[in-house]
Amino acid sequence: MSITRPRGFRAVGLPAGIKSTGAPDLAVIVNDGPRDTAAAVFTANRVQAAPVLWSRQVVADGRARAVILNSGGANACTGPEGFADTRRTAEHLAAELEVDAQDVLVCSTGLIGERLPMPPLLAGATTATAQLGAGTEADETTARAIMTTDTVPKTAEATTPSGAVVGGIAKGAGMLAPQLATMLVVLTTDADVDAATADAALRAATATTFDRVDSDACMSTNDTVILLASGASGIAASLEELSEAVRAVSADLARQLVADAEGASHDVHVVVRSATTEQAALAVAREIARSNLVKAAIFGNDPNWGRIVSAAGCVPEEVAPFAVEDLSVTVNGIEVCRGGGAHRDRSEVDMTPRETLIEVDLGAGTAAGDIWTNDLTHDYVEENSAYSS
Repeated sequence: MSITRPRGFRAVGLPAGIKSTGAPDLAVIVNDGPRDTAAAVFTANRVQAAPVLWSRQVVADGRARAVILNSGGANACTGPEGFADTRRTAEHLAAELEVDAQDVLVCSTGLIGERLPMPPLLAGATTATAQLGAGTEADETTARAIMTTDTVPKTAEATTPSGAVVGGIAKGAGMLAPQLATMLVVLTTDADVDAATADAALRAATATTFDRVDSDACMSTNDTVILLASGASGIAASLEELSEAVRAVSADLARQLVADAEGASHDVHVVVRSATTEQAALAVAREIARSNLVKAAIFGNDPNWGRIVSAAGCVPEEVAPFAVEDLSVTVNGIEVCRGGGAHRDRSEVDMTPRETLIEVDLGAGTAAGDIWTNDLTHDYVEENSAYSS
């Protein structure tokens, strides 16, 4: 179970006819309360989809009763008509649930630039409200309905020391460089918390999980992470324990996103140590993670440390100061570069495991930071060259 494991939630996913394949493409998640606490973070892309613009308004008061999500169309770059479609979706579901439309969050994912087929979407919303439930099947259908290029549904859950539960679902297999969110994620908890606590817990968790996933340096127009709290457990979880549970679920989901990255054959963990600040470490780690040369080398099972140090050197000195002669690189436990030059032979590195660990020591301070990414494969190019056809 995941999103309906916390008390006070019902959900369902189903095929509404948005996708031509007949695959599940519409999901509804309802918070039955007694709390209607909500928090969310969104893409930092300047081009934002209609559902993002709508949901920003909805969550501004820290309240929401339901989320409706569709795959098969992003409803991005669709102008005023697209925003009207989002509003109509929220109003329709609100009427079905007998709640206010301003308490309905909307999320979409899929191809940019095309209007959503509203008749099947609205009919699907009506059907969904009649099928809402809790349990493993409800969670599974909901997670599957938001998938696009994902190959598997993504779910997770955790429990606080005081007994409150946090559950979550996510979708995403590409365009994972969101800077505050990642693709579509809905987290639920039965903790009795206010909006300020939920918002602080979500932002703290996101900063060290979803914001550190960088699959292909491409930021989506629709990325949204939502946290809903029902208060149904009656447990007033502290900020610290709620933050840790939300972080644990977010970290689990973020790791699943990397593992399902489009066409990837390696999951790559870039860890930068001995930096002057955490932000400096993250800047270097992200530069390495975004290097197509590094990613292509990993696909070829080549621990090419020269590409790694070259990427590190692209970060401006004022952002991440370090001296080349203090730089070292370790790949899967083998220190292939020390003092800015060759050290152990790269042939000693075993690159066959799915997970690749790149450790970079800047020799400049005591701070550290890490980013998860994946390699660049033929399959990634093939899949994204044919995405809209």
